[in-house]
Amino acid sequence: MMGRMAREETRTMTSTPGSAPAAHRTPPTATRAWTTRLLVVGIVLSALNLRPAITSLGALLEEVRDGLGMSGSLAGLLTSVPPLCFAVFGVTAPRLARRFGSGAVVCAGMAAIATGLLIRPYAGGTAGFLAASALALMGIAVSNVLMPVIVKQWFPDRVGSMTGLYSMALALGTSAAAAVTVPMTKALGGSWQSGLAVWAGLAAAAVLPWIPFVRHRGAPSGEGPDGRRAPARGAASVERPNGMRPEVQRPDVQRPDWRREPGRGEPAALRITRSRTAWALAVFFGLQATAAYITMGWMPQIFRDAGVAAGTAGLLLAVTMVMGVPLAFVIPRVATRLPHQGPIVLVLGVCGLAGYAGLYLAPAGGAWAWAVLLGVANCAFPLALTMVGMRAGTGAGVAQLSAFAQSTGYLISIPGPLLVGVLYQHSGGWGLPIALMAGLMIPQMAVGVLAGRDRTVEEEAAR
Repeated sequence: MMGRMAREETRTMTSTPGSAPAAHRTPPTATRAWTTRLLVVGIVLSALNLRPAITSLGALLEEVRDGLGMSGSLAGLLTSVPPLCFAVFGVTAPRLARRFGSGAVVCAGMAAIATGLLIRPYAGGTAGFLAASALALMGIAVSNVLMPVIVKQWFPDRVGSMTGLYSMALALGTSAAAAVTVPMTKALGGSWQSGLAVWAGLAAAAVLPWIPFVRHRGAPSGEGPDGRRAPARGAASVERPNGMRPEVQRPDVQRPDWRREPGRGEPAALRITRSRTAWALAVFFGLQATAAYITMGWMPQIFRDAGVAAGTAGLLLAVTMVMGVPLAFVIPRVATRLPHQGPIVLVLGVCGLAGYAGLYLAPAGGAWAWAVLLGVANCAFPLALTMVGMRAGTGAGVAQLSAFAQSTGYLISIPGPLLVGVLYQHSGGWGLPIALMAGLMIPQMAVGVLAGRDRTVEEEAAR
């Protein structure tokens, strides 16, 4: 503490004539505290809006299919639209953030979600429904990618807890949409259009906290909004992403400078495809996304075909999603304290296999137990987001890794929901689709163990 105060005093005394002292350049404490609270509110509200567009549709999929005249295969295509949009639009998020700032992009993303959700039930026909859904999903895609970046940028020493906070809010929004969409639709007169459009109001509310951040390009002066200074990039001791131990750079070892391009102040672009960890994380992200979107899109239908009432099927999906509320806060905090996240990956995978076995053997008899087990397995999503923040050493590295892992992962996940719809329609039952879901869990566990190793993509890309 005394050493830090001495360094700050030295910087103040040696500032050039005519420039304001460092203390005068720092925003007032009250302003930083207000900014912190507003940013946290914005993160939470944004996370609440990252899944209702999908789970509200899953709860009313049968009504939407009847209203728009969709076949099972076309409904499978509809459930594949989210990962397709996430892959196509998510890759543009880092470039948009560099040009306009992360806050401005997330603000625009929330506005796109609100607009798409408002107009899609009334767009008329399947094509209009898909186009409006794509608009909402575009906003979700860029926000998906930038949430880990914003956390790393503004809260560099609290990656685990902040990731847990917005993951918990994401799970809460997901489960709430699954649970209340059917009863809310009945309360609004039974129209599925009204039941889907009402979620636009939550997205509109999420626009407001981001408006003051539209002009922000990053955390001011290397600090987060709470006034804590991020570790200097040129410091001799660099904090490891998992927060466990510092990595002391030896002066006799010359490491490739992947942080900055020669003669420029901008971070050098990583050759991310050279990193095995990046590829493992992308495949892990893709397989967990496959399982999640199959669950969100088709699980209520599995229960309804087994004789479960529509309202109860929606509640079962809500139970699956709500499991992420406590676990999404616990898992990132545990993960950041472990040198290897492989054991967590394996526990989640075993829960998924048990849940799929239950769906196959007794879908109605043990429905609540299977919903809980699949909810635990779906917590691979907050784990993947946490590993994105841990497997890169800088904000720029996190941005590239987040975009690569999510865009590549969502591309991998596109065929899954569509294939389930095709198998369901042509086999006349759920045996083959459930076997597919269980089979995909095995490679998910394998690549998750590889992605959980204690290393950074910058080190691998520089070799």
